[in-house]
Amino acid sequence: MGKFEMSKAKTISLTVGAFVAGALISLQIPALAEKETKPGLPIEELRTFAEVYSAIKQGYVEPVDDKKMITNAISGMLSNLDPHSTYLDADAFKDLQVGTQGEFGGLGIEVGMEDGLVKVVSPIEDTPAYRAGVKAGDLIFKLDDTPVKGLTLSEAVKKMRGKPKTPIKLSIIRKGESKPIELTLIREVIKVQSVKSKLVEPGYGWVRITQFQENTVAEIAKHVAGLYKDGNKLNGLVLDLRNDPGGLLHSAIGVSAAFLPPDVKVVSTDGRTEDAKQEFKARTQDYQRGTKEDPLKLLPLEAKNVPMVVLVNGGSASASEIVAGALQDHKRALIVGTQTFGKGSVQSVLPLPGNTAIKLTTARYYTPSGRSIQAKGITPDIVVEESANGNSSGSMHLREADLDRHLTNDRDKDAGKEVPKPEVKPVNKTPAKPGKEKGSKDESEDELPARLEYATKSDYQFQQALNLLKGLQIMQNRTR
Repeated sequence: MGKFEMSKAKTISLTVGAFVAGALISLQIPALAEKETKPGLPIEELRTFAEVYSAIKQGYVEPVDDKKMITNAISGMLSNLDPHSTYLDADAFKDLQVGTQGEFGGLGIEVGMEDGLVKVVSPIEDTPAYRAGVKAGDLIFKLDDTPVKGLTLSEAVKKMRGKPKTPIKLSIIRKGESKPIELTLIREVIKVQSVKSKLVEPGYGWVRITQFQENTVAEIAKHVAGLYKDGNKLNGLVLDLRNDPGGLLHSAIGVSAAFLPPDVKVVSTDGRTEDAKQEFKARTQDYQRGTKEDPLKLLPLEAKNVPMVVLVNGGSASASEIVAGALQDHKRALIVGTQTFGKGSVQSVLPLPGNTAIKLTTARYYTPSGRSIQAKGITPDIVVEESANGNSSGSMHLREADLDRHLTNDRDKDAGKEVPKPEVKPVNKTPAKPGKEKGSKDESEDELPARLEYATKSDYQFQQALNLLKGLQIMQNRTR
């Protein structure tokens, strides 16, 4: 594997590969080095292309601009490769760069394309889409009065963009609903808070990463340090990566390094070019960006050894899966929840003239033990569904393997098939409330709120994570 050495003009990163309404949630990644030799051009195929181009120019019912035809051709070449390769026009390229800073305009919907309709991958927490009740798996078939059929994904995203405080109506098809759903959302400037935390009870902390951004590594250090302030001692820590669509690769490495021993392998990448063959470790040069100071300098030493549970679900993708995979392989934390999204590929952003770019899939990434999670995901050590009876919050659990033209897993021939549910290990269940007979329905256990409030008493997965941490603490005390 190559050493992590890159010029200032290059950065590496991962992306969930889906547009966000108002911006492209993506990570900047290594541009491909210019090659000394270029492959020969397919002359016969290019002649066919030229003939089609000429026929459209001369005979199409309406005049077509040359720039539009070339742009459409480029977009078509990329979109037919895999779900994450795409052409970025000037607006989308700008949004990608701004989005990694955690602030962009729009609705806060991570979307892809399916059968000509916009498919919601995930609404981003604390955004207009999230508050309005947009759910993963929703199919958007109309934007205001404009049908989505016939639009490219980029064109649909442009329709959803707009000035803050302006409305847009989404017409949605949702599985299980007999009639279309119409929602009116008000656009706003989206500011995604990368890290959240709280001391849920004495000795037990919760840290949530909503998205891996430029400042995430420094933020995780600050938040974990805050849990230890005033002499607090932690007996357990929950790292919550549920519905985190991913983000910057160096942020995923830094978050992993916060809890792993120095210099252990975090992730590796492999592709056809030398630039795509990399190995990244828990060391400052692999996650540090634009500063001489280590962003983890404020992290308490105790964080390296505190018992941990990592919460994941079907919305945990890309950078989230790198962190979960690294902590799982090094046996640093228990992974709890449900199967993750399964996006195990790396995209390179290659700038083009006119402030445009292409985002091209150039590598797969692998966990420290060499596992590829592409089209498979991370399998939790302990499966815990979203509620005691296994109910989900209404999402369709869209995964990488469900996307058209998804990249195959090169190390697991069974990846992409329906993942069988592992046997659920028993966990302590909340006793029935007074007045409830055994076996009677308890709404707090069996029914999920319309919008889950993380790290609360109604958050079933989180409560089970706490129970596991307390059980680990009891076992450690008995061992001592």
